[in-house]
Amino acid sequence: MAAIHLFGGTSDARALCAVLDQLQLDYSVSVATDTGRELAGDIGGSVHVGRLDEPAMIDWLATRGVKWVIDAAHPYASALHANIRAACQALDLRLLRFERPSEIESIVHPLLTVVDDIAAACEVARSLGERVLLTTGSKDLARYQHALPEKLLLARVLPTSTVLAECEALGFGVDQIIAMKGPFDAELNRALYRACRCDLVITKESGAEGGYQEKVRPCLELGIPCIVIRRPHTEHDSRWGEIISTPDALKTCLAAGHEGSEQ
Repeated sequence: MAAIHLFGGTSDARALCAVLDQLQLDYSVSVATDTGRELAGDIGGSVHVGRLDEPAMIDWLATRGVKWVIDAAHPYASALHANIRAACQALDLRLLRFERPSEIESIVHPLLTVVDDIAAACEVARSLGERVLLTTGSKDLARYQHALPEKLLLARVLPTSTVLAECEALGFGVDQIIAMKGPFDAELNRALYRACRCDLVITKESGAEGGYQEKVRPCLELGIPCIVIRRPHTEHDSRWGEIISTPDALKTCLAAGHEGSEQ
């Protein structure tokens, strides 16, 4: 049984798996969907596909004899982060949380607005242009539709059959769906903004790994307003959520017998 379990589904998780593979450690990985399994690539650990609520997570970790958990789930997966922490508390497991460094302070511009959540983003968007490009994923498209019924929404989403079906079920037409897997360089983003003739871009604080600056700078250079949604605020406790922000920091923790942390 794997002594280490990693909750993943991001490029960060793949980098951490590479560290575990390099050290030849026994581990397993959870991803929510088959797309997550595909994105995990050729890793050494076993992969579990499926969403787990808190009770199911506690049972799953206990049954497999997991001793240490790495939370490298998506930065905006607030409910999942909470369930992971609660499960680790219930089982008295060591928890390490990976947080990619923020770049939200790297760009300041009159056309750039930073908000705390989707509701605030939509409030700002109501006074701006008609064609709104959403680069925030498919999960919350219905919320944007409900809050911005007067806008023409364009959605850049993952090119999977499940995501496309979700978009179609919401009434998004072929001219509103941009199915591409990022991150992208600044040149491609600039070309896309021009091609879709968007009046506004709404995105997330994705960090360097998610191409944050490559998304935002071309938008502002073209004179297009941009709204950025901050990552959800997470309370940290040194006992239940040591923090690292690089794969090398994971190596340090492991070399120290899982005792180290990087604040």
